[in-house]
Amino acid sequence: MPRRHLVLVALVPALLLGGCAADADQASSTGSSSASSGWSYTSGDGKTYTADAVPTRIVAHAYAAKALMSYGITPIAIYADGPIKDDVGLRGVDFDGVEVLSEEWGVIDVAKAATLHPDLVVGDWWPAENAYSGMEGGVEEASKKLADLAPVVGPSQGDSIVDLVEGYASLARSLGAKADVVDQQRAEFDAAVADFKAATAAKPDLDVLAVSPWEDTYAVAVPKYAPELLDLQSWGLDVIDPTKPDADFPYWQSLSFENADTYQPDALLFDDRNYPGNKDTLAKQPIAASIKAFAAGATTTWPAYWLHTYPDYTTQLKQLTTFVQQADDSIGD
Repeated sequence: MPRRHLVLVALVPALLLGGCAADADQASSTGSSSASSGWSYTSGDGKTYTADAVPTRIVAHAYAAKALMSYGITPIAIYADGPIKDDVGLRGVDFDGVEVLSEEWGVIDVAKAATLHPDLVVGDWWPAENAYSGMEGGVEEASKKLADLAPVVGPSQGDSIVDLVEGYASLARSLGAKADVVDQQRAEFDAAVADFKAATAAKPDLDVLAVSPWEDTYAVAVPKYAPELLDLQSWGLDVIDPTKPDADFPYWQSLSFENADTYQPDALLFDDRNYPGNKDTLAKQPIAASIKAFAAGATTTWPAYWLHTYPDYTTQLKQLTTFVQQADDSIGD
């Protein structure tokens, strides 16, 4: 969907915005703060934002909020893309005391947000759509006015979830998070990556397919547009690239269930946002028995499009490492 370019509107006196030259394609965002220098953050849109004081009244997209909260920075309000209780990416998050402005994509209660007097809005920057989360094309115009209340910042989506996570860690540090908290989370994550690389190196012939069956479609994920799958590939896991992505929405190759056995991987990774419903959908199809990995029970999940924190990524990598270690790399032969 097309997204409008975010126009910076300085309506909050406490924030003095400054945009200085920066590389719009930089992989990660940086920030800093101190009592003497105020606040500065280079955001995913390539601009550097500054203020006389560190922002404290933060409204954030729910995933961004979870990331900040993992470092001890709690927003005053959030907006989510759907029911919070049903979102796999928000499991275990305690939003008690945090105002909820939306649980529906494209609809944000800006009037309520205005009463909270935010001095910062935080969400992912989507370079392909030239906008932050909640400001996209298709979002109702009244909801986009959230950007009129305070500056909108956040790290960029890109070719690696690690870059996104690092961007939120940097933002959190600029907002007052303790460096030792960030460093400890990163150390545990790095250890998980090392274990995953060792597991994939021991199974060089193992290949997997990331899928999301639904209704009458067997959707195969295209790693190019799924940064977490690109990460797994870079760490040695052979995630199959489908040969014919959909022309109008190349995040997937949509196959009919009659053709669901086009690819024969050693294992299937199910989109965990719809799991186990998507697995049940495939199980009901007669062709399921012809998909060797499914027939053999060689399945697990992949964290699809929601990872924003080191702890979440660490947990997911540990689960995938165990799966790879136990996998049979001859199933798809």
